[in-house]
Amino acid sequence: MSPIHSSQRGILEPAPGFRSGLRDLPKHLNAETVSAGLIAAVFGCTGPPLIIMNSAMNAGYTTLQTISWLASACFFGGVLSLILALRYRQPIAGAWSIPIAVMLGNTLAFFNIHQAVGAYLLAGVMVLALGFSGLVGKIMRWLPIPIVMGMIAGAMIKFGTGMIASVEKLPAVCGAALAGYLLITRFARRFPPVLGALISGLAAAFLAGGIDLSGADYSLILPTVFAPAFSLDAFLSISIPVAILVIGAENAQATGVLLTEGFRPPVNFMTVISGFGGIATSFFGGHNANIAGPMTAICASEAAGRKTEGRYAAAVVNGILFGGFGLVASVAVAFIQSVPRPLVGMVAGLAMIGVLTQAFEQAFASGRFKAGAFFALVIAMSGISIAKISAPFWALVGGVVVSYMVEHRDFARPAEEEDSPVVKEMVQDPAV
Repeated sequence: MSPIHSSQRGILEPAPGFRSGLRDLPKHLNAETVSAGLIAAVFGCTGPPLIIMNSAMNAGYTTLQTISWLASACFFGGVLSLILALRYRQPIAGAWSIPIAVMLGNTLAFFNIHQAVGAYLLAGVMVLALGFSGLVGKIMRWLPIPIVMGMIAGAMIKFGTGMIASVEKLPAVCGAALAGYLLITRFARRFPPVLGALISGLAAAFLAGGIDLSGADYSLILPTVFAPAFSLDAFLSISIPVAILVIGAENAQATGVLLTEGFRPPVNFMTVISGFGGIATSFFGGHNANIAGPMTAICASEAAGRKTEGRYAAAVVNGILFGGFGLVASVAVAFIQSVPRPLVGMVAGLAMIGVLTQAFEQAFASGRFKAGAFFALVIAMSGISIAKISAPFWALVGGVVVSYMVEHRDFARPAEEEDSPVVKEMVQDPAV
């Protein structure tokens, strides 16, 4: 049996090892794997950072705090890519969670940076403990994916409506960005459409005189270490939703992609290393470094080569480029802060289209937990805050309660009828 499809033994899945991955890496570095890794990195370094910056601005973060958040999440995300790809010889990419960054845009306003760091740290510890315990599958059963996705869709919908508001505020510039996105999507499918939107929007902004780069500071600034502070409110508002989204959104999405492409993903190890990633980034103000669903999909696809055994090289290329972007994040932040705010909102919204549509699909397409997913959606959309605990937490609670009351049969369905391949994979470990 090949290393890609090796059987699981114990809590942490066995692996071919780093020596094997490094030894065979040169022969798998070719035009296909390098281009797929480059495309994945370009995706991760264009639209998604705008989401972090948008959330940081909403939270009132300083430039140094914003740089530290973005730099740590990208750098440690790149490190995770290298570890997973080389150890397991699978195209598993690391980054950070877009839905979590979106959620934090409203939540962080209630807490200072030290409380946020403490909450991120606890979230990382929770994910780490779940990975070592092997209880991921049981958590997935107790908190169904449709409800989680309903909450994500509700938290992210403002990015869709924000695009329309951006066009109203800056019609020519944001219209050019939208046109670039649509044209690239229609005529150049291999070119990242979000990058096309950013380039066309920036060109229009320069022509309109809407960008002033003279006052920007492009010096390299290292991430800042922040001391954690702990509060129950931050734990409920940040730690629990972050831990759930790492496992239920990012890891589950990457697991599904890998299964579809014929790989046997190391689910428990992916969870454990996402826990370590959350702990590492927390001290620098980063919300989490975890498995990246969209970037894993690019690296694992046929675009990275017809032979699956060499596709892990694409994740290695992506990890180097994405981690390197984290090291120069201060330059990116300085530039983006010179860009008109409506253009940032427009490109960030375009970057969210795939994630948002997938969230709606996974929330309602299965026909299960529809009432719970709906209430999770509208509670998250409402933006309510009760006792300093923000809407995403109440969306999860409300969705589960509603489903238990009116859709209890969905919880009771036999596993073979209920579970997706992703959940089935997650519960196939000896501790569950």
